[in-house]
Amino acid sequence: MSYHSLFKFIIIGDNYVGKSSILNQFLEQKFRETGLNGFELRTKILDLENKQIKLKIWDTVGLYCYNSITRQYYRSAQAAIIVYDITSRKSFESVRNWIKECQTYGTQDMVIVLVGNKIDLEEQYNINNINQLANEINLLFIETSAKDNLNIIDTFSLAAQQVFKIVQNSQQKNELPGVRIGQAFNQTQNQQNSSSSRGCC
Repeated sequence: MSYHSLFKFIIIGDNYVGKSSILNQFLEQKFRETGLNGFELRTKILDLENKQIKLKIWDTVGLYCYNSITRQYYRSAQAAIIVYDITSRKSFESVRNWIKECQTYGTQDMVIVLVGNKIDLEEQYNINNINQLANEINLLFIETSAKDNLNIIDTFSLAAQQVFKIVQNSQQKNELPGVRIGQAFNQTQNQQNSSSSRGCC
């Protein structure tokens, strides 16, 4: 299937915060609580501003022993989705470490979306000053429920919209890490260039 652009994303965060559940809900509209034992690459076509955007999304394990492997995926990702559990203070306290990983090993223009998952358990909410952190580090922030399918599509759309803006403002679109201009777009561009080079008559 042809597409306008391909964006590479990575989902990170501590173990058991619901990273895989969020991705399963986004891709299959199904809730599954099963965790991930390694790394998994999933894909989906997203309609954005009347353009077909292909997302390649790396789902990762949140265990510290895998961090050195996870870092290899930062370099080729244009967006990072950092997930924490709103009922787990510990997972929220790890957010700064995940942000630092992105800033150290990711690209300069990497889009970071902070996701507070499990808001279906709002009565167990255990996080304060989240907006302060998001504003302090200039992050996009959204709260989700993988179980109730709340704000799941919006999470990926938000990240894709920000990446799309960066691509549109770049003069070297195909040279951006984590971005590839698709076949359909290139064909149209080549046809336009060919028409303009022929001139009149």
